[in-house]
Amino acid sequence: MQLRMTNQREIILRELNTSQRHLAADELYDRVKKVMPRISLATVYRNLEILSEAGMIGKLEISGRQKRFDYDPSEHDHIYCVVCHRVDNLEMAHKGLTAEEFGAVVGYSVTGYRLEIIGVCPECQTKNENKESKK
Repeated sequence: MQLRMTNQREIILRELNTSQRHLAADELYDRVKKVMPRISLATVYRNLEILSEAGMIGKLEISGRQKRFDYDPSEHDHIYCVVCHRVDNLEMAHKGLTAEEFGAVVGYSVTGYRLEIIGVCPECQTKNENKESKK
């Protein structure tokens, strides 16, 4: 399938790439609306799904939370802050872990996997430390 690159899609991609973050559709909509005031939230959602299906961006569904869209469609893992819900790329090597090994354990035919790490981001840790020091 040949994906037609519309002006809307170009702006959505540019804003997602510029942010270098994993944005929810409504966050991206707020950014895109500044450039293209007449665009609707439904149009942003629809185009994010199309771009995701085309493999041009990644779609994250972390711990049942709101979908986020990733400027980097390559295979990689993420770390998620349980306080502010920030998502960052997790830069770590998968030493010795293969999809085939996971499948052998549970009988599935595994085609890939994602590792999701949860924790508290540096900014939330700092805020918490500042609160504790004021007590």
